[in-house]
Amino acid sequence: MVGVYRIHETGGPEVMKWEEEEIPPPEGQMVLVRHVAIGLNYIDTYHRSGLYPMPLPSRLGVEAAGLVEAVGADVTTLRPGDRVAYAGGLGAYAEANVLPAGRLVKLPEGVSDEVAAAGLLKGLTTCYLLRRTFPVTEDHTILVHAAAGGVGLLLCQWAKHIGATVIGTVGTAEKAELARQNGADHTIVYREEDVVARVREITDGKGVNVSYDSVGKDTYKISLDCLAPLGMFVSFGNSSGNAPAIHPHELQNRGSLFFTRPSLAHYTASTEDLSNLADELFTAIADGIVKVHINQRYPLAELVQAHTDLESRMTTGSTVILP
Repeated sequence: MVGVYRIHETGGPEVMKWEEEEIPPPEGQMVLVRHVAIGLNYIDTYHRSGLYPMPLPSRLGVEAAGLVEAVGADVTTLRPGDRVAYAGGLGAYAEANVLPAGRLVKLPEGVSDEVAAAGLLKGLTTCYLLRRTFPVTEDHTILVHAAAGGVGLLLCQWAKHIGATVIGTVGTAEKAELARQNGADHTIVYREEDVVARVREITDGKGVNVSYDSVGKDTYKISLDCLAPLGMFVSFGNSSGNAPAIHPHELQNRGSLFFTRPSLAHYTASTEDLSNLADELFTAIADGIVKVHINQRYPLAELVQAHTDLESRMTTGSTVILP
């Protein structure tokens, strides 16, 4: 028997219930992974709350690292004992999970289980945002909302390594200092300063080339108002709720702006795309370009508290859940 968290209805953290179930041996291209560390991500709260609808009852959690315990007869790329991680598919909030071999990535020696569990989804997201969605160069100025969060810190680090000018928004002075320590050239405490006015001041009125926005409803208009002509608004999350619809004329009138709502699932749809992004990420970690800050650890039994703290904006950087 394996312990898992499951929801039978959507709602707050309290709807997650610990249950036990039998996991059959993997068949075909499937692999049984025994979890060593589990990631906590904002998308998990969207699944739990019903913002991203899915059939019920359902398991939760999309990211974990662990050991291959068994493989199906058709699996040739993995074997029992391999260290692997994944970022996608439900069921990570559990002692073990069964997944397709093509959705697992092998962990190099220099990447620990905790770093993989805390940073794979956020790291892959950072990689595609900076390298695929809007290829950032040293000539660009970028705006990162929630700059002290998991993805935010990685965006600041990686963009600074590239040579871009990084402006980060945060909620407190403490978070501002954390963002600066991780590469932000300028930080704006949004509770105390006018973000748009400050961005225009920093950029001599030009605006930024791209705004990376994981907040949504509370920041979408700020993102639009901060962009330079031909800039790109990248909305990749909605921690404050869904942003309202944007009329095409808004983009035209503000300077022929670009708008995209990307998803990691689409950027890693093929095994090759997933492997390529993972290789870039692991190289960046090994070379010291990015460091995954694990600032919170919770036992799996305290998952409800972990969700509560995440949604209350009491966490910084990345969090791991330990079975």
